[in-house]
Amino acid sequence: MSHPFALIIEDHANTATVFATALDTAGYETEIVSDGQAAQARLAEVVPAVVVLDLHLPNVSGEELFHQIRDDDRLQNTRIILATADPQLAKLMEPQADPALIKPISFDQLSLLAARFRPADSE
Repeated sequence: MSHPFALIIEDHANTATVFATALDTAGYETEIVSDGQAAQARLAEVVPAVVVLDLHLPNVSGEELFHQIRDDDRLQNTRIILATADPQLAKLMEPQADPALIKPISFDQLSLLAARFRPADSE
């Protein structure tokens, strides 16, 4: 059984750890990136099954990263879970996301959602 890859892009260390643990529980191999610019570099190297994306990041915004992921043919099958404390921005971006969640996000909520997104060939 292979483990799909999930990239957690979140600048708050405790929140990122909770997100990573939730996705580990859902059967993913996880990596945390805490900066938008570092996330751009990492996304040029990997094709994650899932990205958990904070919208407010240092250096490059999560919104900009979101559009870069959606515009990258290599990442066309990557599911993006937006994680934000900004309900207006979440509502605006929800139609393009898989979905947009409002912080605080519970461990169980994220773990169950991520489990539903696991690629069929990784089960």
